[in-house]
Formats: sequence, structure tokens, C-alpha cells
Amino acid sequence: MKKYLLIPSLFVSLAAGAQTIGKAELADIQGSFVKDDATLAIQNMLTADKNIKTKVYSYEKKSSIDHFFKYRTSVSGITDQQSSGRCWLFTSMNHLRPLVMEKYNISSFDFSHNYCSFYDLLEKSNLFLENVIATADRSFDDREVVTFFQSPIDDGGVWNLFYNVAEKYGVVPAEVFPETEHSNNTSQMIGILKERLRTGGYAIREAAEKGAKPKALRAQKIEIMKDIYRVLALCLGEPPTEFTWKYKDKSGEVKTLTATPMEFYKGIIPDPYDPQTYVMIMNDPTREYYKVYDIKNYTNTVEGLDWVYLNLPNEDIKAAALKSIKDNEPMYASCDVGKQSNTTDGILDVNLYDYQKLLGIDLSMDKKARILTRQSGSSHAMLLVACDTDDNDVPVKWQFENSWGASSGNHGYLTFTDDWFSEYMFRLVINRKYLDSKAIDALKTKPVQLPVWDYMF
Repeated sequence: MKKYLLIPSLFVSLAAGAQTIGKAELADIQGSFVKDDATLAIQNMLTADKNIKTKVYSYEKKSSIDHFFKYRTSVSGITDQQSSGRCWLFTSMNHLRPLVMEKYNISSFDFSHNYCSFYDLLEKSNLFLENVIATADRSFDDREVVTFFQSPIDDGGVWNLFYNVAEKYGVVPAEVFPETEHSNNTSQMIGILKERLRTGGYAIREAAEKGAKPKALRAQKIEIMKDIYRVLALCLGEPPTEFTWKYKDKSGEVKTLTATPMEFYKGIIPDPYDPQTYVMIMNDPTREYYKVYDIKNYTNTVEGLDWVYLNLPNEDIKAAALKSIKDNEPMYASCDVGKQSNTTDGILDVNLYDYQKLLGIDLSMDKKARILTRQSGSSHAMLLVACDTDDNDVPVKWQFENSWGASSGNHGYLTFTDDWFSEYMFRLVINRKYLDSKAIDALKTKPVQLPVWDYMF
């Protein structure tokens, strides 16, 4: 009997006429690499040094960008998220820190980021398991199911996640529930939590396939959540339900405050502090402006606020941001901090690094193309605290208060040009009173819901 070789469809899935690299094509490609003196000098340099970035750092930009600002909000010192993805949490709390310092007449203050992290991870775990239950009748190939299991939880997020947790659990001072090694270095703990959630999620799907009803699946979920709580409590400590906080005010008097986390939170937030007053605005040129978008399931609590944003042109965002800074109100902001940035010197500019001239290649793309090709996206949240303008009061540069410690950047701050703002800034959380009437009207429209796998996720 003859045996026939079955060729998997994987190998014949390319479009008809797809071109291989043949001898002629290879010769053409090889021939384009001309070994003139300049090329050989660059080759010698790069083969002996792995750091390309230092070879293309613009001396002109480095020497022309200063850290002085015409308009600056009140700032309260630099925080350090260390080896964690909690920039969104630090930034949200950095916005509130000056209010605490003013209320209690103290010269420095920080929140317990560990406290909110604990409940954020607990709630994200519950949300994942609820999503598993809700999609238990779908195949593992379903795109939502794949998305959920790819990343059951992580410690990243945006402002609405802080709002959800703080509104439900409150906040506490740093001294009440201090950082631990695992809150500062989250990767191992998160890895264990993900494994337990995937194990539990798989078991829930198997039980559902055998006919278990939602009530039984949720009882199974609670048992998994007990394990999640145990890991969090072992690694982060167990959060307080009431605390006593001692502090020294500016006059040198030592005072004592006893409160619940929710009482403390309600006592320090602005009035009002809600998603109707503080709104997220985004610059996403891939989508229509003056539209509200809601990314499905981008939340941490089942009952909480999804990631909802109003898409606006850069000019509108900058005008509103400048008004906010002039009014001494900093803003939660997120951007693609890794692009065209030198975090040692604390400067960011679109022409800070010129790879194209050194390598002789074309890397030009506009913001829309970078988003759609996944070359750029929001990667880090910081507090927008300052703006410098020209003689006509037009912005020329801005400044972030970062959460990478005071030794990073310019004493913890990053200065970026207005051109960099246009290309790599993505979103702000801003008091709606700083928006113009067209933006306010747009906020009244029904949100367009985006899928859980959206590229802005």
C-alpha cells in the first residue's frame, strides 16, 4: 500500500503568488548594501557596541530643552512605584496628595498604594472568574475567551480602576499599610495569581460543560477567591478596616486621627469627585473625534466604571490642559513614554533620536499609523503638572511628575516638547469645566462600545 504525505494547510495558506527570496531577489537585496567608507565606519561602530541609542542622541536637543516653566501646579514630592505596573494608581493618588497636605497642614504625605493594590487585584480576580462563568458555553477559540485567559489579571490599569477601588474600599496613609517586597516587585506574585486563576477558570468551564448551574459555579468561584485572598494576604499583608494615624503638622504638633479607609477617602477628595465631573479625554486619530467610546470590560470591579473616554483633537486637549494648569489643578495623563525619550536627562522630543540618519532607513509614520500597526500606544501614566508658553501664550513644552523615584529624570520630573505631546500623548483625566462647549456637548452622546481586545486596551 502506498503511503501519502499529508501537507498541513498551514503551509499552503499564503495568497497565491506570494514571493519567496530567490537567487535574483537575494542578489538585488545584497547589492543594495554598498560598503563605502561611511557605511564601513558605521558597521565597525555598531558591531562593537550594542547601544545604538547613545549614537543617535541629539546634542542639539539635549542642550536646548530646559526645565523652567511659566505655569506650574503645586507639587508634593516624587513617589516610586519600583518594579510594579502601578503607575496608574500612583498617578491617581499623586493628584490627591496636595489636598491631604493642605487639609492636615503637613509638609509631606503619601498614600498606601499597597492597600489599593490589594483590592484591585482581588476585584480583578473576581471579574475574571465571572467572565469565565459568563462565557463558559463558548469554545476556547472564542476571541473573548482567549482574551480573558491570555491575561486573567495584571497590576496595570487606568484612572477608572482607582476610582472604582477607592469608592468601594477607601484609601489609607502609607504608614498605615506600608509597601512590602511583593507590592514593590509584583511579577512573581502576579504569576502565581494568574496560574491559580487559569487553573480555577478551567475547572469552572469543565464543571459547566458537565451541567453545573450558575449557583454551583459561583460557589466554586468563592473557593478559588479564598486562595486568591490568601496569596494576597501572605504577600501584601491584610488591609485594615479601621486605622489610627499619627502625623506631625507644620507647627510641629503631633496629632492622631482614627478613621475607616472610607471616612479618610471621603474627607480628602475634591467636591465633586466623580466620572461626571472628572472625565477622560483621548487623542486617538484612528477614530472619529467628538465621540465617546467605552472599552468593554475594562474595569476591575463587576459593578464599576468601564474605561470611557471622549476622543478629541490635540488642540482641544492642549487648550483644556493649559486652563487646568493655570488653575493649579494637575491632571492624570498617560503616554508612550518609551518613544523619543531620555529618562536620564528627563527630556522627550520627537527629534531626540535620529536612527534614520545613522542607519540609512525610513522609519516615518504618523500617529494614526503607529497606533494601527501597534508601533505606539499608551505605556505609562504620570501627573501633568506644568506648561511653558511663548510670548503669545502658545505652549512650547510641558512637564510630568513621574513615579520612578527622585533619581530618575530631572529630579523625578520629565520635560517634553509640545510636538512630543502631539505625537505620543494619549489621554488625560480632567475636570470637565476646562473643556469647551463642543466637547461638553459630545459628552452627552451615547458611548460607542469597543471590544475587550481593542488596541487601546
